[in-house]
Amino acid sequence: MARSLDHSQLSVKSKDFSSTIHHMDGKRLDLNLLVTLETLLVERNVTRAAERLHLSQPAVSAQLARLRELFDDPLLLPAQRGMTPTAKALELLEPLRESLDHVRATLSGHRHFDPLTARLSVSIAGTDYLQSTVVQPLAVALRQRAPGIRIAARHLDPSQLEAQMAAGEIDLALMTPDDGPPGLRSRHLFDERYVLIGRRGHPRLKRGLSVAGFAALDQVVVSLRGGGFTTPVDDGLAALGHQRHVALSAASFLFVPEIVAQSDFVALVPHRLVRHRRDTLKVMDPPFPVPGFAVSMLWHERTQGHSGHRWLREAVLEVATTLRR
Repeated sequence: MARSLDHSQLSVKSKDFSSTIHHMDGKRLDLNLLVTLETLLVERNVTRAAERLHLSQPAVSAQLARLRELFDDPLLLPAQRGMTPTAKALELLEPLRESLDHVRATLSGHRHFDPLTARLSVSIAGTDYLQSTVVQPLAVALRQRAPGIRIAARHLDPSQLEAQMAAGEIDLALMTPDDGPPGLRSRHLFDERYVLIGRRGHPRLKRGLSVAGFAALDQVVVSLRGGGFTTPVDDGLAALGHQRHVALSAASFLFVPEIVAQSDFVALVPHRLVRHRRDTLKVMDPPFPVPGFAVSMLWHERTQGHSGHRWLREAVLEVATTLRR
C-alpha cells in the first residue's frame, strides 16, 4: 500500500523545494514518487533505477512522467548515456534527500520498539467473556513487560467494527472470526468449548446426567443483546426431543458463575471463563454435543506495520497460548 505525505510533512531547508511543494494545487504526494525521484537523480538511468527500486522499467517511466507533471519541469533529459538532471532537479536533490532521510529515520524508530520505554495507548474491543479471559491477564503481564502501554477495554459491536477501526477508535478486536468484517486482518488465538456448571454439592448435577435430566434443571442463558431465552443449544435439544427450562436470561457471562455458585441454577458457559473456579463450582461436560467456537484477534491495515502494535499482537498471542493448555 502506498504511503502518502501531506505537504506539511515535508520539512526541508530549500526554499525552492518548499515553494514548489506549496504551489502544487493542493495535490497529495505519493511517498513512493519521491523515492523514485531520489533514485532517478542518483542513478540518472531509468533501467538502473528500476532495478534498485525492484520495479519494472515502464512503471518507473510512468512515475517519472507523473513527477514531471507535478513539478512542472522535465527533471531528467535524455543524454548520450543515461539522463541529465535539469537545474531544478539538481536543486531538489539535497532537500529531497533530507526529507526522505527524516521519514526513514522515523520509520526505523518505529521498527525498533522498546516495550520498557515506549508510550502507547491501545483500544481493545471484545465481549465481557474475552475481556475477562484475555484482556485481564494481558493487562497484568504488561505492567512488568511494557509499563507505558495503556489499554482501553471497549464493548464489541461487530456491525460498527470496521468503521471504528478505520477511524482509529478501536485498534484490536477479540471475537469469533466468522462475525468479523472480511476486510480486516486476523489471527487465530484458540478454540473454545462449552462446559456445564453448577454449585459444588448441587444435588442433581452428577456424573451420568441424562439429556432429559439436563433439560429439567433450572438454567441460566446468556443473551448478549438482552432478553433472549433461547440459544442455538435449544435447537440441538429440540432435535433430540427435549425442551429445557430457562429461569434466567443474563446479558453478561461474568454474571453467570456468581449466581450459579449461590443457587441451584446451572448454565453452559465457555470453559476458560471458569477454569479457575473449581473451588466454588462443579464443572463438567454437557450430556450432549454442544458446538464450540473459535476466537481470533482482528485488526485494521492501518496498524499492520506499526512496531508497537505488532509487539502487542504478539503479547496477546502469548497470553492466548497459555489459555490453550
